[in-house]
Amino acid sequence: MNLLLVWGDRLLKAVAGAIVVALLATVTAGIVSRALNHPLAWTDEVSGYLMVWLACLGWMLATRQGAHIRIRVFQDKLPRLPWRATEAAILLAVALLGAVVAFYSVGLIRRNADIEALALPISAAWLYVPLLPAGVVTLIQALADLWRVAVRAETPRSEGVAL
Repeated sequence: MNLLLVWGDRLLKAVAGAIVVALLATVTAGIVSRALNHPLAWTDEVSGYLMVWLACLGWMLATRQGAHIRIRVFQDKLPRLPWRATEAAILLAVALLGAVVAFYSVGLIRRNADIEALALPISAAWLYVPLLPAGVVTLIQALADLWRVAVRAETPRSEGVAL
């Protein structure tokens, strides 16, 4: 299972890297075409789609690596049992957020499936597709962290930034 997670994280990083390169190329093409007085109509829309996908991939990577900012000034002053209870409540809220995002993203994708993008011959639903895996990853990771805290009495994965 750990090997699968490692490869999944590597795949997310590779796709995010490829999207960064595509975004840079798209924005550059838009700038150059405008400078030549022949603007490409599709560059703004493609850039928007790529930014949404990149943001969701970054969200998933940060969730997997425990790199989201957490302010723990008050929580870390609590004794062990109240600390675990507070952590469990936070993780339940994060799991709920992931479930809500995943649930509502399905409706957004369905409602936009038959709408064509303005400058591209693709469905506008592609703008909302990355919300589904982002919500699912958030839900699953929060439940895994909740298992570590509530059942195994461990501290959660090391957070990237804890204040």
